[in-house]
Amino acid sequence: MTAPIFPRVPPNVPQLGPSIAAPVCRWILARCGWRIAGEFPDVAKLVAIAAPHSSNWDLIWGLLFKIGLRLDLRFIGKREAFFWPLGPLLRSFGGIPVDRKAAHGVVGQMRRQFEAHEHFWLAIAPEGTRKKVHKWKSGFWHIAHDAGVPILPVYFHYPERIIGLGPLIHPGDDGAADMARIREFYKPWQGRNRGTV
Repeated sequence: MTAPIFPRVPPNVPQLGPSIAAPVCRWILARCGWRIAGEFPDVAKLVAIAAPHSSNWDLIWGLLFKIGLRLDLRFIGKREAFFWPLGPLLRSFGGIPVDRKAAHGVVGQMRRQFEAHEHFWLAIAPEGTRKKVHKWKSGFWHIAHDAGVPILPVYFHYPERIIGLGPLIHPGDDGAADMARIREFYKPWQGRNRGTV
């Protein structure tokens, strides 16, 4: 028995209302052979990280799944990018403008977002670029740690056309150890152009 293309979305996962685009996105993904592996955790707040990020296609497949499952998944971008007409489009896809020069920084801004919402999922690409990097940016860990929310590792595995959901990781007091454990989780997965190691 094969795994379902679209798993059940638990009640605590933030979701958008019905959309005419959702079935269209699900049809495209099914026709292209993509599916989700793993299960969505039934939690109201978390930081989702996605890797390996090696191609612009990651954004396309990710958005198709986001819309197809009606996930209210938010992401951050520099405030300068949210100008007209791009700003309203970015916001409609879940974008949140941040001021990277603010006194309390992006981590503080995101902590306040978590405090202000009953349901809030934030997506971040820890590599910060499509190029291979040896050290990931740790901002996602600091956001999750300060907000007191878990981290959901999400992976792209192009050989089998899978977007996978890993186990929740609850940040402890040793950020370096948590980062090493997360990087270890990503070792088997292969993006469109490379893996993470």
